[in-house]
Amino acid sequence: MVEKTDILISGGGVAGLMAAAGFGASGFRVICVDPAPPVTDATTEGADLRSTAFLQPAVALLDDLGIWPRLAPHATPLQTMRIVDAGGAGNATAETTEPRLIRDFDAAEISEAPFGQNLPNWLLRRELVAHLAGLETVDFRPGIATTALATRETEARVTLSDGARISARLLIAADGRTSPMRVALGIGVRTRRYGQKALAFAVTHPEPHRNISTEVHRSGGPFTLVPLPDHAGHPASAVVWMETGPEIARLMALSRPEFEVEMTRRSSGVLGPLKLATRLTAWPIITQAAERMTGQRAALMAEAAHVLPPIGAQGLNMSLADLACLLTLARERPDTLGDARMLDDYHRRRHPEITARITGIDLLNRASMAGAQPLRDLRMEGLRALHGLAPLRHLLMKAGLGAT
Repeated sequence: MVEKTDILISGGGVAGLMAAAGFGASGFRVICVDPAPPVTDATTEGADLRSTAFLQPAVALLDDLGIWPRLAPHATPLQTMRIVDAGGAGNATAETTEPRLIRDFDAAEISEAPFGQNLPNWLLRRELVAHLAGLETVDFRPGIATTALATRETEARVTLSDGARISARLLIAADGRTSPMRVALGIGVRTRRYGQKALAFAVTHPEPHRNISTEVHRSGGPFTLVPLPDHAGHPASAVVWMETGPEIARLMALSRPEFEVEMTRRSSGVLGPLKLATRLTAWPIITQAAERMTGQRAALMAEAAHVLPPIGAQGLNMSLADLACLLTLARERPDTLGDARMLDDYHRRRHPEITARITGIDLLNRASMAGAQPLRDLRMEGLRALHGLAPLRHLLMKAGLGAT
């Protein structure tokens, strides 16, 4: 027996769950599957301790889909983006590395709203799963994987790990950077490796963050502090610390007190002594782009389509731009959901922008990795020049939000 649906979503991460919510709220019948049940508690093994900064367009999309009211009480506004250059010669034994240059990019210069809102990823999963439970149009099946795919002009036929066979008008592959559905469609990827990994965790600190997201640049990659709600009565931030693979291994082998000294020094002490509030998780850093965004009766989105270093909050926001584009096309022509014209339009609208953003983030990451002192000095002067020209500063801030 073959079960029919409008859309099958392969992947129940944050992007896949949001896609299920978006298409379900738009009246389409949706089945969403993922091989692993979502981890919805920060203390559970396997919890995603990263956070996501939803920029203004993403917040507007989530509000339109009826998801934002559930998330808003847990969100922390991001009013200012602060860039700190600590790339001087420094002293390896010093407790802190002194900033050489600090520049703030304030959302008030271009908008009445903050740049975005930050939420922990594990909490996003919890709230999205609860939201889907209230949508009659969505059937979320955790613990079930997609195992085989056959497509034809009128349908995508997917076999699931429980033996079920699904006929969908549109298959959405949101199943991660190794996407089984992308592989089944025969779509290749271009991958660039940096020899970097990222540590993700949360900290408390004595100084309030004042809704300022701070990137500290020295070498190896940025050290980013993103505001969170208070934790146990103390100001708190999510941290993404990018470094070379060997350096990440060294840091993870340190004792807790040793690690706290190291991370405080790497943060240039901008929020005072940092204290770990969660365990450490490590993630490989790559840039990856699919050669196409679509196959027959199938669309790629999120990390199945593009993977970026965690700089400038671009990753999941690009995924939600994918979703917004797919939703627009589906709403405009619901009778032709998943046909060749719709999918060609999706590829044409998204692929050039994704390529441009990947190029930009790659350049920023390479600049943040700079170890040679002349390159660090060049990076500092570039920041000084870009910030010093108000029209250019405003243009960069709007581009970072995805605004035209």
